[in-house]
Amino acid sequence: MQLVVARIGRAHGIKGEVTVEVRTDEPELRLGPGAVLATDPASTGPLTIETGRVHSGRLLLRFEGVRDRTGAEALRNTLLIAEIDPDEQPEDEDEYYDHQLIDLDVVTRDGQPVGRITEIAHLPTQDLFVVERPDGGEVLVPFVEQIVTEIDLEEQRAVIDPPPGLIDDRAEIASSRDETVPPEDETAASRDEV
Repeated sequence: MQLVVARIGRAHGIKGEVTVEVRTDEPELRLGPGAVLATDPASTGPLTIETGRVHSGRLLLRFEGVRDRTGAEALRNTLLIAEIDPDEQPEDEDEYYDHQLIDLDVVTRDGQPVGRITEIAHLPTQDLFVVERPDGGEVLVPFVEQIVTEIDLEEQRAVIDPPPGLIDDRAEIASSRDETVPPEDETAASRDEV
């Protein structure tokens, strides 16, 4: 099974190093010296990592055969792909590979079906499940412990405890306004709040 582990960014310096956007929780395992990685587009690879180092919080890699800035810049936006055993599990028990989560059924704690996970969106602040609803619509579910309460790979389901409004339009809106206030006063209060 193939797993995207990084995306090559811009060239760094003049000796062939590139910045890398890491897409794995195990960069020391997947992006270490000597690792041979397939690429997308395939015409740029395979690439063998010669050296790696962290500089200003960013991972820098140099690949065998890439010795200058021009060669490094030609690799920009290339995806690095590692071959992994499909039965391999992440080291942390609360982590999952994307392929383990895709196609899981999503249900609420009380068993109501929500849909099926079709994609994992990796954002800088958190990961999101893209869930296809039975009616064809989509809902984004933050992959955080407070909302995703259980992942059961054997039963092929993810159990969620969604806050109001996440999966439906029935959000509870709390109001501190007194219901007996005449309409013209409510309008004035709304303008003051803005």
